[in-house]
Amino acid sequence: MPTPRAIPSLVEAPAPRRRLLVLGGTRFIGRHIVEALLAAGHAVSVFTRGQSPDSLPPEVERLRGDRDAGAAGLQALAGRQWDACVDVSGYTPRQVRASAEALINRITRYVFVSAVMVYGDPVDRPVRETQPRVSPAAEHVTEVNGETYGALKVACEDLLQALYGERCTLLRPQIVVGPHDPSGRLAHWVQRAALGGEMLAPGDGSDHVQFVDVRDLARFVVRVLEHALCGAFNLAGHRLTWSQFLDLLGARKLVWVPAGSLSAAGLGFMELPLYRPEHGPRASLMDVSNARALAAGLTLTDPARTLHDVQAWLAGRPPVFMLPLAREAELMAGVRHGRADTGGV
Repeated sequence: MPTPRAIPSLVEAPAPRRRLLVLGGTRFIGRHIVEALLAAGHAVSVFTRGQSPDSLPPEVERLRGDRDAGAAGLQALAGRQWDACVDVSGYTPRQVRASAEALINRITRYVFVSAVMVYGDPVDRPVRETQPRVSPAAEHVTEVNGETYGALKVACEDLLQALYGERCTLLRPQIVVGPHDPSGRLAHWVQRAALGGEMLAPGDGSDHVQFVDVRDLARFVVRVLEHALCGAFNLAGHRLTWSQFLDLLGARKLVWVPAGSLSAAGLGFMELPLYRPEHGPRASLMDVSNARALAAGLTLTDPARTLHDVQAWLAGRPPVFMLPLAREAELMAGVRHGRADTGGV
């Protein structure tokens, strides 16, 4: 894997110390946000159910509760004041309404971590913040799945904008990757490339992959809070072809399996994480504009650095492949023997 280049940074005078509340905060994105806020010199409280492993520093204040229980689950926040709130764990309007209404007179800004899924699968590319969103889910909807996720985030955004107006900031990250990512989406490719030997490469190399380093997202949250940035921001990283991506991983013995063959074999985003054929479903979410966020101070980690750091974090961990190696071998054998469909192998 090539030596990564240095990460650019903005040099500014230290911001005043703020008291900040993070809803969520012990897992992946929340953990990195808390660490970035602490590094910037701010005081941080986290509000969680206490059900996830917690490796945050001792200076972080832990508050316990459950927004699913409504006002009764928010007693730990009663009588408290913070400068701002960062909501990492709001997925349904019922959850977000509970916290938003409880905090409305006790914070100056509500930062909501939404998702680019609010845009659905638009035809126009690149996807910008001005792109129309999907219709919001009804407030009684609480099941979060691939079909409801985007609509639920839209409902949460609408609710917050109605309550907070200019005091609300909406962050719409693309696929988020980095150390401590429990999803395994990037880990699959990092560990598979490290294994060596012949490796399945999806498509023909010209499809695109785009993700954002979790640490870039976390630093932008700090910037939003310190500069009172409002409105919506797409958070997306560098856009790479699959040839470029696999080259950065150091994968050399590639067997390219056409997108049509993968589809015929019943393989999709779950078995081949991060792969969306250029003209397939939701391919638009691999072409997201980050121009507005860059203009506001978003800085991007070199993809080689992200891959290097994820590889280091994974060192010593047993590999978990989303596409079993035996199935991968069948698909590669089908290509070598000229079979377009290995679904029946």
